[in-house]
Amino acid sequence: MIKLNRFFLTLIPFFVVVFMSVRCIDSEKEKTMNPEKEAINNYNILAYGAIADGETLNTNAIQKAIDAAFKNNGGQVVFPKGRFLSGSIQLKSNVTLFFEEGAVLLGSTNPKDYYKMEFPGRPTSPKKDDNSQLALILAHKANNIALKGKGEIDGQGLALAIAVDSLHHAGVAVDPNYNSRRHRPNETMRPKLFRFSQSNTILIEGVKVGQAACWGLSFELCDNLTINKLKIINRAYWNNDGIDITDCKNVKITNCDIDSADDAICLKSYYPGYFNDSVYIANCTIRSSASAIKFGTASIGGFKNITIEDIKVFDTFRSAIAIQTVDGGFIENVSVNNITAENTGNAIFLRLGHRSGEKPGSLKNVTIKNMKVQVPFGRPDINYDLRGPEVDFFHNPFSSAIVGIPGYKIENVSLENIEINYPGKASKGMAYMPLSRLDQVPEEITASPEFSMFGEYPAYGLYVRHAQGIRLNNIKFTLDDVDFRPAFVFDDVKTLEINNITLNKDYKGQIILKDTENTTLDSKYSALTVKL
Repeated sequence: MIKLNRFFLTLIPFFVVVFMSVRCIDSEKEKTMNPEKEAINNYNILAYGAIADGETLNTNAIQKAIDAAFKNNGGQVVFPKGRFLSGSIQLKSNVTLFFEEGAVLLGSTNPKDYYKMEFPGRPTSPKKDDNSQLALILAHKANNIALKGKGEIDGQGLALAIAVDSLHHAGVAVDPNYNSRRHRPNETMRPKLFRFSQSNTILIEGVKVGQAACWGLSFELCDNLTINKLKIINRAYWNNDGIDITDCKNVKITNCDIDSADDAICLKSYYPGYFNDSVYIANCTIRSSASAIKFGTASIGGFKNITIEDIKVFDTFRSAIAIQTVDGGFIENVSVNNITAENTGNAIFLRLGHRSGEKPGSLKNVTIKNMKVQVPFGRPDINYDLRGPEVDFFHNPFSSAIVGIPGYKIENVSLENIEINYPGKASKGMAYMPLSRLDQVPEEITASPEFSMFGEYPAYGLYVRHAQGIRLNNIKFTLDDVDFRPAFVFDDVKTLEINNITLNKDYKGQIILKDTENTTLDSKYSALTVKL
């Protein structure tokens, strides 16, 4: 009996080898019967007829691979090394687009290869059709979706936009809102790179993306969105935002490198009753011919619980941080920390206006700390091929600003450990807003928000108007050259606290108070303070 047991034990390795061989044969047989499916949950687009020559239109082949993965309860659609041309494709639930190193998805330059996606169940917006519903990659009510890998998505936006423009002038596809002054088709006629709507659990990671004909990555009414380690270069044409987040919840944007001809990271709100909530933006490097991080201008619902930290900005035309609501929406609980901006046109711009909506919204509870900014004398985006339009009036360098409107104050703003280097070189001959005429600084209640919207500023460092609960601690302004304007102007401010300010020289009259009450200033600043 013992000998028999030993005999069977010696046969175990043999049976294991036979069993594994049968499994391998069955696996190979399965691949032969179904060559489209290389492995469990992997769907290579080549098996669906895609051709990697950069010229053949692969829209149908890519969509077939996505649809197959979707029908089989999800999977990974693989883009192997090569250049794949496509028009609009739709991502579906439980599907990942995986781009191998060397894989490039090219957007078609033929406008007819894109379609306007319908979004059933989407709430109604007063700004409906304000932006393009066309895109290279679309998603609607899709859950658990991802794009990742080491490949690239190139929208070929310049050639595509020029084709849209040509069709308009040829009378083939006329744009009723064509911008004749700026010689370009309206945004609604130009495809974005991504357009995701009402989708949940989204991961975009690792890939290089950009060069759209319009916005880059656009997400609306989405929940649980993660954008990580992206290289975004979106400066092929006009309205080339980097990332747009509209009325989304639980968003993380981290470790991204963004270079955009329009706003780099833009939070928007288009839908009444909806708002951006719990957004975290961190460890990003940003270059922009507009603003680096901006709220608005669409600001209908609101923005709540936004954290922005560890951001590096350079060569950016407009604001490093622009927090704005002008369409009736609210902004509250915003934390900004550790921002470095070099060669950037404006450091901080907070604006509460009333461009649209039944009544103005609100802007309150904002903390900005540990920020170091260098503002140049000339325009900082001069090396962009496409540059934002310059203002059409004479002006000296613009200060930072916190500005509400009469009867509606910006509330509870704290600036701490802020250092801004200004160029100085201001001239009264270039522009002059004397302190005796502060009432003539325009209110611009219904205007679209922009750091240059008030014309010449009466201060070189910080201008605050229609605000309540402003706290400044450890603020340092330096000047490269002389500026005749005071460092601070406060107009219609209630409850102001100033501690630890540092200026080039303690010139008299550097803190101007007009219609400002309940002010707390250290006695050492009394010589700097003038009450009008």
